[in-house]
Amino acid sequence: MFLTFGEIMMRVAPEGCLRFRQVLPGKVDVTFGGGEANVAVSLALLGNEVGYLTALPDHAITQSLLADLKRTGVDTTRVLMRDEGRLGVYYLETGANQRSSNVIYDRGGTAISLAEPAEYDFECALQDAHWVHITGITPSLSANAFQSTLALARRAKARGATVSCDLNFRKKLWRWQPGTTPTQLAADCMAQILPFVDVVIGNEEDASDVLGIEAEGTEVEAGQINAAAYEQVARTIVARFPNVSRVAITLRESMSASHNNWGAMLFDRATDTVCLAPLDVDGQYQPYEIHNIVDRVGGGDSFGAGLIHALNSEAYAAPAMAIRFAVAASCLKHSIKGDFNYVTLPEVEALVAGQVSGRVKR
Repeated sequence: MFLTFGEIMMRVAPEGCLRFRQVLPGKVDVTFGGGEANVAVSLALLGNEVGYLTALPDHAITQSLLADLKRTGVDTTRVLMRDEGRLGVYYLETGANQRSSNVIYDRGGTAISLAEPAEYDFECALQDAHWVHITGITPSLSANAFQSTLALARRAKARGATVSCDLNFRKKLWRWQPGTTPTQLAADCMAQILPFVDVVIGNEEDASDVLGIEAEGTEVEAGQINAAAYEQVARTIVARFPNVSRVAITLRESMSASHNNWGAMLFDRATDTVCLAPLDVDGQYQPYEIHNIVDRVGGGDSFGAGLIHALNSEAYAAPAMAIRFAVAASCLKHSIKGDFNYVTLPEVEALVAGQVSGRVKR
């Protein structure tokens, strides 16, 4: 069984690419999402047994949230229901062309940020869990949330479970220690978590923001990615944290909010190999060109879920296949509205096999 831990929120967004000032007062779309929950849903929809651990207040909205997770196949029996704390909210304006998307967080005083590590029954939550997934988002909320994430990672590792961690740096968060900058606080906290992690996942910025490891020849804001430079980034991470066996880094080139190039690399310590995906007919790295993006939120989470699924499958466990599967799954997420990646295993496998035309299936 897979287990993920972290905060899930209510997502509030105008329809399409409208701005809040265009629709309020008026109607908005309300759904749910959050990094670790997104991974849980993707894994469940790919056919895996998945449990999700978080802390929530007990009221009608969170009951709807839990029902939404259950519909996707996620086991929510481990969720801690509290009398104190609120449900977090994030507000999303989806960008288009040269206008960036924008997220407004409303996460102060949430149940998971108030819950102390001792409130969770980690031993019960970890029963039958062979893989635990965490991120750098939840530790950014509060000292309690950081300590809870650290405690779970430590216990999971002691029980022999594989632990994966998406660095997921959020510069609007990490504000809970006065006098410490978000980047410094993230670096200090993640340095305590990573010794218990086997698989590190990040994007083209995370290694720099969280670990201070730069990729040469890369200017993220300009949409310039030097894919080859991330091999050294990965090697530096495993040298700093010898317990890490694999490092996966997504490589997003943002031409605009509506047009991204998308690929990734995976470094496997055991075989000392670096694999990039996707590849062209000559075996050279050639990212997917994603035009007319529907929703890029959750793209990294769908990549993490795809990678975790692949590494635990017979067909895609080899590093070269695992990264192909993960990139294909996350590429398809860009066509799905909302945080959750409602794509099927056959759809991912078709893209892995090279079916990229998007033709109607009759």
